[in-house]
Amino acid sequence: MGFSEVGGSTLFRRYEGNPILTAAGCTYPAHSVFNPGAAHMDGETLLLVRVEDLRGFSHLTLARSKDGLTNWNIASVPTLEYHEGHPEEKWGLEDPRIVWLEDFKKYAIVYVSYSSVGPKVSLVLTKDFKTFEKLGELLPPEDKDASLFPRKFGGRYALIHRPIVSGEAHIWISFSPDLIHWGEHRVLLHRRGGSWDSNRVGLGPQPLETSDGWLIIYHGVRKTASGSLYRVGLALLDLEEPWRVVKRSQEWVFGPKEPYEFIGDVPGVVFPTGAIINKENNELRLYYGAADSSVCVAFAKIDQLLDYLKNCPGE
Repeated sequence: MGFSEVGGSTLFRRYEGNPILTAAGCTYPAHSVFNPGAAHMDGETLLLVRVEDLRGFSHLTLARSKDGLTNWNIASVPTLEYHEGHPEEKWGLEDPRIVWLEDFKKYAIVYVSYSSVGPKVSLVLTKDFKTFEKLGELLPPEDKDASLFPRKFGGRYALIHRPIVSGEAHIWISFSPDLIHWGEHRVLLHRRGGSWDSNRVGLGPQPLETSDGWLIIYHGVRKTASGSLYRVGLALLDLEEPWRVVKRSQEWVFGPKEPYEFIGDVPGVVFPTGAIINKENNELRLYYGAADSSVCVAFAKIDQLLDYLKNCPGE
């Protein structure tokens, strides 16, 4: 059974100080904080956190920490929010994923812009998380759970995203020469009928480059009599041909278990959106939203994740 919770052991270890961020820590009124993008800059961990206000709309607020776990310095005002010049954001900004684009020398933040006609995938660039350049929506609705890869393939940018097509919710990959025109759309990971990820699948944090391939952490949803369960699986993509799935876990490897993952706006949810790798010990910090109400973190060894995947089948 490998290392998964199903087999009695675990790949991921929860931080004993969870949750690390809650609405009570905001310096302005907020209903909930969850689903952060993550980056490392100037010796600090930066989380771009989804904050839901008391109207039910979301914006993104920056939180900083030296160790990525404690003593968070949370911005006193929203960092990214709706402005009239971007009607695609009318109903809020949600669920960012962050990568460093070397050719731009900037961070690329892909997020959900919730328009009046449905959720879209949008892009903003920044070099310092102080000033931002909004490039607007990349693809038409309904689309979510998106991230760029941090480098090009054959001169093209690659985007993982999750459109809803004829009611089907699979993970897709698309390509662009300029971050504006997107094509070569293809399904990357299918939802699997009858399994823990039978109703929909979506990308977790940004793709993580390893010597064995691109490590993909994704969420899967299964509807039950008491609601939907959001759990986490793994996949490995080819390093130079990321549209090729090399391995995919059959089991979920991380799922809701603690009270803070069941008590909240949406019970039974672990929803990862940010990841930082400590290169000194090759340990992953996985940042996730718990029950759509707080931000938590779990740890895993990259080598153990890859060893586990090597014993899994292909897509």
